[in-house]
Amino acid sequence: MRYEPVTGVQPEIFRWARVSVGLSVTDVAAMLKRNPEDVAAWEAGTKAPTYPQLETLAYQVYKRPLAVFFLPSPPEEQLPQREFRTLPDADMQTLARDTYLHIRRAHAYQLALRDLDDGHNPAEHLIWKSVSLATSQPLAEQAERIRQHLGITLEKQIRWASDVSALKGWRKAIEDAGVFVFKAAFKQKEISGFCLADDVLPLIYLNNSTTKTRQIFSLLHELAHLLLSMNGLSKLDTGYIDALPKREQRIERFCNAIAAEVLIPTQDFMAETRHLPSDLEPMTDVRFSKLASRYGVSREAGLDHRLVHCC
Repeated sequence: MRYEPVTGVQPEIFRWARVSVGLSVTDVAAMLKRNPEDVAAWEAGTKAPTYPQLETLAYQVYKRPLAVFFLPSPPEEQLPQREFRTLPDADMQTLARDTYLHIRRAHAYQLALRDLDDGHNPAEHLIWKSVSLATSQPLAEQAERIRQHLGITLEKQIRWASDVSALKGWRKAIEDAGVFVFKAAFKQKEISGFCLADDVLPLIYLNNSTTKTRQIFSLLHELAHLLLSMNGLSKLDTGYIDALPKREQRIERFCNAIAAEVLIPTQDFMAETRHLPSDLEPMTDVRFSKLASRYGVSREAGLDHRLVHCC
């Protein structure tokens, strides 16, 4: 009986489970070591897997409870392609299964937090209630409002002894402001992180396999998304921005600029670089390193952005 075809599973459940983790029929067949025709037949309803095959599909491939496959229809669940607008369509279509699973896990965290805190945010002062951003407003003023709400002065930032201390400091300040921050290592290395907007329990999820300075920049980039009241999904290489529609390009560049301005306030940066040559090529790595360490950033995660816009 155990190796006979399973009955009672609607074919559309198979397709929903596959699409919900970004896999193709060929991908699933390879993971099961079956022919693609078998997987396609399960989704068409002309064949059915055995119980051991269904267990493998549920627990190892789709990462779903077995009971889900016996529902009368697929549950309501928003796909990342509809949930995020900050990556080009081509990039959204190539999200790795691992990234889908991280996004699903983040939603589960939000639900758990809602149950744990009885639908309330435990923070006393919610940053998105007092700070909202607009791409049309002066950048420095908006970044300063973020700093003030987080309670991070430039003097406090400079005192952080390492990038590890800086990441802990920024993270604690943002969590104290009501935004939950989670970290995990992504197999899709080019993803820097994402955020899920919510009026009560917003969440930022960082790729823990990137450098600490990159995580700091990503943390503030995603915070900017939340203060624009939108979800965000970002990559390390900013080249993806050029492939976005004009409106989304403006938003992504704005979020990068806000993150850079919060980390490296223009007024202080101009004072620190007033003696720099107009041609930056002769600058030594030592000079760059000293400037980066002042703010707890790397050249890639903020300093280059500030140099381009201020020098």
